[in-house]
Amino acid sequence: MPASPIRKLVPYAEAAKKRGIKVYHLNIGQPDIATPDVALDAIKHYEDKVIEYGHSAGNEAYRRGLEKYYRGLGIDISFENIIVTTGGSEALVTGMMACLNPGDEIIVPEPFYTNYNSFALQAGAVIKPIATSIDTDFALPPIEKFEELIGPRTKAVLVCNPNNPTGYLYSREELEQLKQIVLKHDLYLFSDEVYREFCYDGLEHFSCLQLEGLDDNVILIDSTSKRYSMCGIRVGALITRNSEVAAAALRFGQARLCPPALGQVAAEAALQTPSEYFSEVYEEYIERRNFMVDALNQIPGVKCPRPRGAFYTIVELPVNDADDFARWMLEEFDYEGQTVMIAPAAGFYSTPESGKNQARIAYVLKKDDLKNAVICLQKALENYEL
Repeated sequence: MPASPIRKLVPYAEAAKKRGIKVYHLNIGQPDIATPDVALDAIKHYEDKVIEYGHSAGNEAYRRGLEKYYRGLGIDISFENIIVTTGGSEALVTGMMACLNPGDEIIVPEPFYTNYNSFALQAGAVIKPIATSIDTDFALPPIEKFEELIGPRTKAVLVCNPNNPTGYLYSREELEQLKQIVLKHDLYLFSDEVYREFCYDGLEHFSCLQLEGLDDNVILIDSTSKRYSMCGIRVGALITRNSEVAAAALRFGQARLCPPALGQVAAEAALQTPSEYFSEVYEEYIERRNFMVDALNQIPGVKCPRPRGAFYTIVELPVNDADDFARWMLEEFDYEGQTVMIAPAAGFYSTPESGKNQARIAYVLKKDDLKNAVICLQKALENYEL
């Protein structure tokens, strides 16, 4: 099981903090945005005297609430198509276990969320990366490139939209192209859509569940973590119109008994979050993104695309080894008692030696903190010896 490139530097960050160094965390998608009051109030006013086991598929009231939410987005599903999970992570593991046999292959555009490696490993599946490039902002590769990777063990394609770690937003046209290859080879299409609400510059999200003719193919992965800035409640969902996949996923759900009870209380209440909350969050992330991208591109030797969604970007750094640079910043460097923690990008690739001079930056901190973090990063690059 590979170490998480997002968390493996934690001991160095903890040691830096013990030395009195302030660490700006650009390494992890933990927003500092407040959780909606309606969710917090639901937990504060929880009145049941026993926190009981729930339904293995999730509380029906919550699933019916999710059905209404998705229908409001133009995604036509029933609550019976929804399996509530312990975060989006369990949804992905369960989906892979339900759909793939040991040795089956999943094609994934690279770089990709690092834990996909771990999830596939747990399922006995094999990730087959397909390269994307910072020079094209990590757009979907040509369909011919997918064809080159398809063999007798290919069973699925996995996309994250908007993308973690690149921030790229796949267009409807790109997904329609992907649909053709999924149909041609009768593949599953796993679509990780946990950043759906974070699409910028007037662009709109298009869900793989809105692709016609793929009812038996699409497994949608979702989560409350980022949408409502409540990562710790660990509530996600696996959604599919494929009744056999749903039945298999439910059996895995029965094996872990039920999803988090109090997490579902908060998640169900969060469905009532007023629209102003999302408008304010949207504007906040636009401001953070624009500052971060512009500031990073002003640092000599740094290359940073402008993300169209989520709240991450992959940056190219003027270093040979971003892992060593990230460790050095925490262990040996500070600027006026401050330093920065980044996520080296090599861990978001499965192709050896890829992404060694790149890092994932999460612009999840308030703007003043981002300003200080960029200054620290620039000073670190000026003082780091290759």
